[in-house]
Amino acid sequence: MVASLPNKIGSFYPPKRILMGPGPSNIHPRTLTALSQPVIGYFDAAFVRMMDELKSLLRYAFQTQNALTFPVSGPGSVGMESGFVNLVAPGDKVIVCRNGVFGGRMIENVERCRGIPVVVEDAWGEPCDPNKLEDALKQNPDVRLVAFVHAETSTGCETDAKAITDVAHRYGAIVLVDAVTSLGGIPVMTDECGIDAIYSASQKCLSCVPGLSPVSFSDRVVEHIQNRKDKVQSWFMDINLILNYWGNTVRTYHHTAPINSLFALHESLLLLQEEGIENAWARHRQHYQALAAGFEALGLRFLVKEANRLPQMSAILVPEGIDEALVRQELVAEYGLEIGAGLGPLAGKVWRFGLMGYTAQESHVMTCLRALDTILSRMGHPVRSGEAESAAHRAYAAWHTARAEKTA
Repeated sequence: MVASLPNKIGSFYPPKRILMGPGPSNIHPRTLTALSQPVIGYFDAAFVRMMDELKSLLRYAFQTQNALTFPVSGPGSVGMESGFVNLVAPGDKVIVCRNGVFGGRMIENVERCRGIPVVVEDAWGEPCDPNKLEDALKQNPDVRLVAFVHAETSTGCETDAKAITDVAHRYGAIVLVDAVTSLGGIPVMTDECGIDAIYSASQKCLSCVPGLSPVSFSDRVVEHIQNRKDKVQSWFMDINLILNYWGNTVRTYHHTAPINSLFALHESLLLLQEEGIENAWARHRQHYQALAAGFEALGLRFLVKEANRLPQMSAILVPEGIDEALVRQELVAEYGLEIGAGLGPLAGKVWRFGLMGYTAQESHVMTCLRALDTILSRMGHPVRSGEAESAAHRAYAAWHTARAEKTA
């Protein structure tokens, strides 16, 4: 008997949203157009040329000369796992600096690789402490790898990548960095910081479709992987095999690439190059400053101290007496605006506001503040109507004045 569907199912047309959560971000129309181009074969000469351009564009985004810089076929979680499965053999001791959810996921990866995790803990909302790392390295001189999150998505906190990397290198450890939320939004200086291996994701500050994870591995890392005495536990993520597909020599089949998603990533990275990466960093900072001014006018407080805040991801403490889930629901229902909830111990305690990639624009900032003004006022939070938008406008005016004076 042939199974039947209970009702007629038609085409799916997603609602339009302003995506101001922890990801994905809104996508530039040019990237959406690139995604819709005709599919071609993954060994087509035109596609191979595009792959080479992708690698160059990613080197620019990562600020690196690493030859092995390419997008892994899978989300940021696959980029993370590819780093661990290639660098961690059974019995290896690995230090993980944890100050949020994604440091915790790193620990899980070490355990699944049958490595031995040594955890350096910092409070959620605080950066990873290089002094604590140094103490751990002194106590564990046999550590092979140090891993940390550059931009912790669960809290909106930035860790000093160079400070952590410098400490790890003094003790001979390889460094693996999570740049999922940072790439394209704040400086990710892979070579300048001496980072050995780094991974990110396509759907955040790069404003591409979800499902790709840009990675970059130094020659030191490639040599380390090639000299392993055991097989990398994942066939799909084994760099020894992927080198034959994304390397610079004759390519051999490894897997069917997500062809149209790679078209989209190529266009997103081209947009980043055209804007200029320093201008992209400045744009994220500009819109964050306006949004932050609005938050302060609404009487909202940040989880993270100002010196360590990410411009592209803000964790805001929920005011006492406010139903945090209801605020999120009404933002979507009334304004088509999505923000994120807290994770782990911060569930129910914070909202997460993203200003990533194409989402980082003035109209979205002002819509967000206007919506919060209305909804929070209705729920009894003390709000002076219109003050949040006025504060944001003043922040934008100050930014434009400072820019004009700088270029004069």
